[in-house]
Amino acid sequence: MLPFLMALAVTLGCAGASAQSYPSKPIRLVVPYPPGGPLDIMARAIGQKLTEAWSQPVVVDNRAGAGGNIGADLVAKSPADGYTLLMGAVATHAINPTLYAKVPYDPVKDFAPVALVAQVPNILVVNPSVPARSVRELIELARARPGYLNFGSGSTGSTGHLAGELFNTMAGVKMVHIPYKGGAPAMADLLAGQVQLMFDNLANALPNVKAGRLRALAVTTLARSPAMPELPTIAESGLPGFDLTTWFGVMAPAGTPPEIVVKLNAEIVRALNAKDMRERLEKMGAEPPANNTPEHFAAFIRAEAAKYAKVVKDSGAKVD
Repeated sequence: MLPFLMALAVTLGCAGASAQSYPSKPIRLVVPYPPGGPLDIMARAIGQKLTEAWSQPVVVDNRAGAGGNIGADLVAKSPADGYTLLMGAVATHAINPTLYAKVPYDPVKDFAPVALVAQVPNILVVNPSVPARSVRELIELARARPGYLNFGSGSTGSTGHLAGELFNTMAGVKMVHIPYKGGAPAMADLLAGQVQLMFDNLANALPNVKAGRLRALAVTTLARSPAMPELPTIAESGLPGFDLTTWFGVMAPAGTPPEIVVKLNAEIVRALNAKDMRERLEKMGAEPPANNTPEHFAAFIRAEAAKYAKVVKDSGAKVD
């Protein structure tokens, strides 16, 4: 028994010392998507804040592919020492495990949640040629002309796709999904009138709404967005309980010492509360959560996984 206790004491002592000296070398922050999107932009902003705070480079590594699964799997199988992190997202940890026939990682068992970075509402936008000026009018139009309306999304299984499928289910309509290879070509076809509507990321859609090129009908979250407080939610516009959001946050491989997770969490939360970061989030229609501990983030991921599993199954969406 004594040798075991001595070994335990040494192990705990080493973990504490490791946390105190962390970080002592560059950190890699894996973004499982291409550069340029809101998730990538926030990853780089947070990386810069951590670099400034710790005087150690935080290098963003874009590892796109398979809907985020490639980058997530890379981190899941990395050493649990705090030097390889993931900017995980709703897709990698709540949607893909049900959407894909096989995912090479366990979204719960293989990760240690660190901090939720942002929840960004999607926004229901239509081409100006669509006569509907409210959610109720859109539902009436869809019911009157089944299969006439189509909606674009960046990919099968994206929040934009699942928002449309949830809308179909809850409203009892049949709008046709048109998947694209990315949000940019989907938006281009929406502006050109090739598709009639999208449930797009608010940050991406807002410039076109303000320019009059698109008409905004509602946001997909339960609460109105601070970025467009005058815009109603879908839930208050005839589909009570409708609630979908894009979110992303920092995660470490499972087994990362709790002291390092806590240290990362504290610094990321501090970064998110900085004035310039809050301004970035506001432009996206997002804000950092009030309770942002690793425990809260873990519970949030579990709840989101259960919610999206139902949406994916109800929609029949599947990627082999």
